[in-house]
Formats: sequence, C-alpha cells, structure tokens
Amino acid sequence: MFITNEYFEGNVVSIAYENKKGNAKLGVMAKGEYEFATTCIEFITVVSGEMSVLLPSTTVWETHVATDTFKVEKDENFN
Repeated sequence: MFITNEYFEGNVVSIAYENKKGNAKLGVMAKGEYEFATTCIEFITVVSGEMSVLLPSTTVWETHVATDTFKVEKDENFN
C-alpha cells in the first residue's frame, strides 16, 4: 500500500511504502527552499538533478548530485 503526501502547496510530493526492511519514501520536489523535520534517521539519495542542503549544526550549504547520499539524524531539521 502506498501513502502519498503533498507539502509546500504541492511543490514537494512523497510516496511512502513499507518493504521487508521497514518504511521507505520516494520524494520529488520543485526548485525552491524548504525546511524538513525528521522523526527517524534518514538516508537521502539524490536520484536526478542536484540539491543544496543546509544540515543541522552547519552554516555551509552542501551541493549533492545524482547518486550522492547524505544522512540526517532523528529529530533534526534541515533545509
């Protein structure tokens, strides 16, 4: 079963599903600036395009391109 969610006036869409290893999400976003909050550790992989990310406790934006993966700890906010 899939669960879909829209955020930021439809500019960010996620599809969540459960597999043998737990929950997984696929997200798509339009160009823009967003702030997200985590409820568990998240590993985010850029599949297409690029993302500039401001991780917690940092002041420098990092750019991630296709195939890059970065980690955000539980109960953190990131842009």
